[in-house]
Amino acid sequence: MSVALVRPSRPPTAASHRWRALALALVTTLVATLLAAVQAAPAQAAPVLLSQGGAVTASSQENGGTAAGHAVDGDGGTRWSSAFSDPQWIRVDLGSPAVLSRVELAWEAAHAKSYRIELSADGNSWTTAYSTTASAGGNETLTISGEARYVRLTGTERATGYGYSLWEFKVFGTRDGGGGPEIPGGGDLGPNVHVFDPSTPNIQGKVDEIFQQQEEAQFGSGRHALLFKPGTYNNLNAQIGFYTQIAGLGLNPNDTTFNGDVTVDAGWFDGNATQNFWRSAENLTLNPVSGTNRWAVSQAAPFRRMHVKGGLNLAPDGYGWASGGYIADSKIDGTVGPYSQQQWYTRDSSVGGWTNAVWNMTFSGVQGAPASSYPNPPYTTLDTTPISREKPFLYLDGNEYKVFVPAKRVNARGVSWDGGAQQGESIPLNRFYVIKQGATAATINAALAQGLNLLFTPGVYHIDQTINVNRADTVVLGLGLATIIPDNGVTAMKVADVDGVKLAGFLIDAGPVNSPTLLEVGPQGASADHSANPTSLQDVFVRIGGAGPGKATTSIVVNSDDTIIDHTWVWRADHGEGWGWETNRADYGVRVNGDDVLATGLFVEHFNKYDVEWYGERGRTIFFQNEKAYDAPNQAAIQNGNTKGYAAYRVDDSVQQHEGWGMGSYCYYNVDPTIVQEHGFKAPVKPGVKFHNLLVVSLGGNGQYEHVINSVGSPTSGTSTVPSTVVNFP
Repeated sequence: MSVALVRPSRPPTAASHRWRALALALVTTLVATLLAAVQAAPAQAAPVLLSQGGAVTASSQENGGTAAGHAVDGDGGTRWSSAFSDPQWIRVDLGSPAVLSRVELAWEAAHAKSYRIELSADGNSWTTAYSTTASAGGNETLTISGEARYVRLTGTERATGYGYSLWEFKVFGTRDGGGGPEIPGGGDLGPNVHVFDPSTPNIQGKVDEIFQQQEEAQFGSGRHALLFKPGTYNNLNAQIGFYTQIAGLGLNPNDTTFNGDVTVDAGWFDGNATQNFWRSAENLTLNPVSGTNRWAVSQAAPFRRMHVKGGLNLAPDGYGWASGGYIADSKIDGTVGPYSQQQWYTRDSSVGGWTNAVWNMTFSGVQGAPASSYPNPPYTTLDTTPISREKPFLYLDGNEYKVFVPAKRVNARGVSWDGGAQQGESIPLNRFYVIKQGATAATINAALAQGLNLLFTPGVYHIDQTINVNRADTVVLGLGLATIIPDNGVTAMKVADVDGVKLAGFLIDAGPVNSPTLLEVGPQGASADHSANPTSLQDVFVRIGGAGPGKATTSIVVNSDDTIIDHTWVWRADHGEGWGWETNRADYGVRVNGDDVLATGLFVEHFNKYDVEWYGERGRTIFFQNEKAYDAPNQAAIQNGNTKGYAAYRVDDSVQQHEGWGMGSYCYYNVDPTIVQEHGFKAPVKPGVKFHNLLVVSLGGNGQYEHVINSVGSPTSGTSTVPSTVVNFP
């Protein structure tokens, strides 16, 4: 098919892109009201997606890559296209009779102007359920009625000179004349969610028991959420190990108070905190016993919606190594002491003071943050965060569980919850499919098709098909670092090009069969404007290897415009089980194709080629932390044509506008310390492409950088672990 007929990946101008946002704003209130009504409705028997994976035939296909089966595979990036003539048809066999209620069509640019939806009980005699002579293409939802086993779309007039081209052809209904499978919403939270109130006996004993299980279980299968009802808890020291979430169940952090501590230290690893990963603290108020709470973590260990009535120490006892972390929407009344932390990002918070910096301390929207002074000391401070939306969280409204979804903020500064009513939406738990271990991907997809949100309880979930999130405003929330593993090389999760999907609080762990991608946000060529209601990824982590062999060509692909990536750690393992240059092969970490994508807290490490590639326009990154792959066997293994090594962060030459603040790349080529990396960053030299406060570091002289970005910046020096910096580029 001619390139001219591929749906444009983005609008022709920024002005037209934003004009659509203004037009959509005229109906935002009405749409929000309707969506709220849908969210509030009780779960009932509902039509489900019947066509996905069904037997499908067509009158023709354009070429070998556009087979009819692609229209019912649940993959918004594959399509069926026909020969260039009229009429043409595509037919799906539902497998058994069903009472039908709607058809959803996702057209490529080459769509039908005139077509019919036809039904048949036997595949021979057909009746028309819907017809049009004025289709505009795009995404269409058609209300139909009738009982049938076979559903056919017959195109009678093309809108272009080419064939008919469908990304997806979806049929919804209930089996055998009604009473189709209902997936209930709500229910209990499963055995790995531990709920406490102030009268619960021996809270300390239970918390200690879980910590003993999880303290050293870096690659274990245990997953736990410790949830505390509103109230005051005295003399409690909650030590938090791997795959453990601790959180308050109030609507406000001040609803749940500990006269005590929530502690992470590194005694299990001889005082080294560089492997204190995969844990979280949220929505609590602390009165630390000593006046200072210790939270000595590294990657994938968020500290969110916390109020510390005292100081916060980010270093382990003894001030051993620690390699960076993340704070958001938190209020620390006293001073934050990072001490040995090499880098850190704090967003939309309030601090009483900040004591020091090692390589890279970045702040956006933080009251009390130190002024920008990079590189001496290396503080990067933005007064506000351009766009943010806090992570959804579980809370109790009386005795009823709900999920609160905070509203989007623009030019945010300070916490979202201190003073005045919080802006956002509460969704009752009965609008969620509460997923427990043993659930299948088919059931999860059926729940999504039914209109439910997803709540993964703590556990490890093996899936044999892609989880497809196709409905606007869907919430997918994990508790206790719930972990999703694709077993057979599928993509773990795909999000359609729709508004306002919220993904939060889970880990995707690559399986032993290579997946082309692990998470896709929007199909290839996505172009809808989501500026009024963006999709967000928050505390969504990816791991390739470590717990066992895993492979994925590209971990995260973002095709949808306006997406917010808020704190992700995308990690190709450098220790544990199942790792090695080819054993856990993963060439690319994060690829951004969408326009106007914002990353706040982007941690991406150890990929065989590029860690981050950016193709979309007007992308922005506030804080980037990277280490190149430790295990490259020699210089030839990382050679990139005539370039020595692949940049940690590359902006494509086609990009006209891009900006980044507070970004670092480090190398530790311990297999071959003679390896030379030409630069940490690569970008086109254009007025609209700007970087502020970049650094590269050689750890102990194990490998070297020749430059910081392109051919700019001094080389790293010998065996000293001293950053080479660039304050502004170009």
